[in-house]
Amino acid sequence: MNNTPAVDDLRNQLVDEIIAERPLPSAVELALRTVRRELHLPGLDPAEAYADRAVSIKENPNGPLPLSCASVPTTVAMMLAQLDVQPGDHVLEIGAGTGYNAALLAELVGPDGRVTTIDIDSDVALHARDALNRAGYEHVRVMERDGLKGAPEHAPYDRIVATVGVWDVPATWWQQLDDGGRLVLPLRWRGQTRSVALTRHGNTLVSDDMELCGFVPIIGQEGERTIELANGTVRLHHDRDQPVDPDLLGDVFSTPLTELWSDARVGSQETFDGIWLRSTASDDTVCRIEVTGLALEDGVRRPAIPGRSPALVSGNSLAYLIAERDNADPVRPARLGAAGYGPDGPVLARSLVAHISTWSADRTAVPRMTIHPADTLLDDLPTGHDILKEDSRIVLAYEQKSE
Repeated sequence: MNNTPAVDDLRNQLVDEIIAERPLPSAVELALRTVRRELHLPGLDPAEAYADRAVSIKENPNGPLPLSCASVPTTVAMMLAQLDVQPGDHVLEIGAGTGYNAALLAELVGPDGRVTTIDIDSDVALHARDALNRAGYEHVRVMERDGLKGAPEHAPYDRIVATVGVWDVPATWWQQLDDGGRLVLPLRWRGQTRSVALTRHGNTLVSDDMELCGFVPIIGQEGERTIELANGTVRLHHDRDQPVDPDLLGDVFSTPLTELWSDARVGSQETFDGIWLRSTASDDTVCRIEVTGLALEDGVRRPAIPGRSPALVSGNSLAYLIAERDNADPVRPARLGAAGYGPDGPVLARSLVAHISTWSADRTAVPRMTIHPADTLLDDLPTGHDILKEDSRIVLAYEQKSE
């Protein structure tokens, strides 16, 4: 049997590490210190259960990503803070996982609240049900259900949280979220995923927080496309509304390379994902490039992060983010730039360098996102850059800094 005090120590140590990096609302901190994660991960060593990393609970035989996993505790805490659950709330969770997040939600809503968690996979739903029963949360409702449909029979909800990656906001979720309610979801656009916190105001969802994250994608949304280049050693991941043509790009890496450098520099532990976010608020050519080790061996220029770097793609040309450590500045030893291929590679590289420079001038800026039904007329949208999806239309806008 586990030594309970030792397990409690592990749990509190993990929470201490989380709040050292990110202050949390007191209710979220207390829930994290209360819920026993190890009961949701039976058979796993408690030290592993309380490590700050994801744990797969059902592998995917047809792909590299698992069908379901227990999310990284840091990410769980961040999203709960975004969700801002209040005592007595009625909460819907899309993606039951291990049931751990539903248990945390049950602590947050208290005895007068209700938690419903749903999952399309019967094995995952059963795992969550059994774990919640073991942990003493029999009152949490677990349903085997397509997450894209929600659970209308128990609506409306004060809070909806998705613990699976989504490309669009289903119309069903709009219908089930109460006016004034909050929706937190890992939303994917232009190749990146952000946990976006939104509040419903009539027919508009308005963001007030946005954090980088990564999640297993929900089953049933096919908004992203992938094309392979350089004999399958390079992949471009783009949204379905972007006209990326593999036939036009077939020989792009046999064309001369253009390298352009910005004045922006970064430190060893400094994130530069904000460049990606910034560029999506004005540029419809943004997608994600994935360059494998074989492509690098064949001479393809190394992206800033080989597995996931922003790229601009237009016609028969592309450009993507690159980084190089030259130690010219001891505080920020690496410089950022763009690598371009194809006839318009230099033009796209200059555009990407412009995005880098704009980001560098205000590195912590986050755009305001509003989400509207897809049939909203353009004249009725707020000022900003809009991206049309199947059920919704997203508008991104950065606040203009006063002179």
